[in-house]
Amino acid sequence: MSETVFSNAQIVLPDEVIQGCLVMRDGRIAEIDAGSSRVGDDIEGDFLIPGLVELHTDHLENHYRPRPGVFWDPLAALHAHDAQIAGSGITTVFDAVRIGSDNDLPDMLTHARALVNAVRAGGDAGWLRAEHFIHLRCELPSHDVVDHFDALANHPTTRLASVMDHTPGQRQFRSLDAYKRFYAKQMGRGPEELQAYLDARLAEHKRYSNPNRQAIVSRARAMGIALASHDDATLAHVEEAEADGVAIAEFPTTLEAASAAHEAGLAILMGAPNVVRGKSHSGNISATDLVEAGLLDILSSDYVPFALLQAVFLLPQRIEGLALSAALATVTANPARAAGLDDRGEIVTGKRADLVRVAAQAPLPVVRGVWREGQRVS
Repeated sequence: MSETVFSNAQIVLPDEVIQGCLVMRDGRIAEIDAGSSRVGDDIEGDFLIPGLVELHTDHLENHYRPRPGVFWDPLAALHAHDAQIAGSGITTVFDAVRIGSDNDLPDMLTHARALVNAVRAGGDAGWLRAEHFIHLRCELPSHDVVDHFDALANHPTTRLASVMDHTPGQRQFRSLDAYKRFYAKQMGRGPEELQAYLDARLAEHKRYSNPNRQAIVSRARAMGIALASHDDATLAHVEEAEADGVAIAEFPTTLEAASAAHEAGLAILMGAPNVVRGKSHSGNISATDLVEAGLLDILSSDYVPFALLQAVFLLPQRIEGLALSAALATVTANPARAAGLDDRGEIVTGKRADLVRVAAQAPLPVVRGVWREGQRVS
């Protein structure tokens, strides 16, 4: 029997914060006691929170492709990514891997398969700190996205798929002017070259998006893979997502879409960097505004792993009456529930001992220890 006792902790429970002790036994939370009656590891009044659950991060891809045209060893990229994920307090992560080729990456399946195989190999070998699942980011206007889905979806680690369409003029970039400004900087293309690129993207959207969406939605539902919509901007987008059996609305770009998704029972996911920065990088709705409106369920670190924890401790400072336990639910219980992982995400007896020790030292929360299933991983 393996047992660890933490004493003198501020334990963040689902509805309150208590000063007390917690016992981990055989990978589970065995006991929670208010007060200081037990002798154990004194954590000096630091917070003890559930391990964070991350549903959408591009961070693995950033390590794999650190510069345009540069591809790192996938296992080495995973090792670096995993260390930063665990060090940020994340004990369960859905690594978002894009599928669907384009002109910049015509051999996307080669790269996607390398990352998916690395995640599976790391998990099988037992050296990953966090528990990793695969989130397939399906770029619908791509001619081969369905083939990529068929190649990568049929494995227990693939638990989530998002249906995305980054065609200029809609969703994330409803304004063509905003799209042109963003990608002119990203790609360094002149006006004529950029216009040719836009025309090609629009043609691909018209030809492939709808049939590819139908094919992937049908396959995902048959395989029991949870579905997420992406960048919903209108009522029609939300109605389409609801009809498809989507469970999560990722990054709605307007208050109209967020409100409709909430009414339809979809879990609304927004980026934690949006909270930290106070705005969207593409000029869309603020995540903090959605929290204030009672419309946000889940935060995702997106491209900065530590943003999850940072955002959670910022929100109660910015929003009057918002408790830390409620803010924490957006990165623990709510994403766990949305992903069907009911064994984690809360400090409750019997659940997994995925825990994070946090010192709330201004201006940032500081991670001082991370445990996954009772084993220290950071």
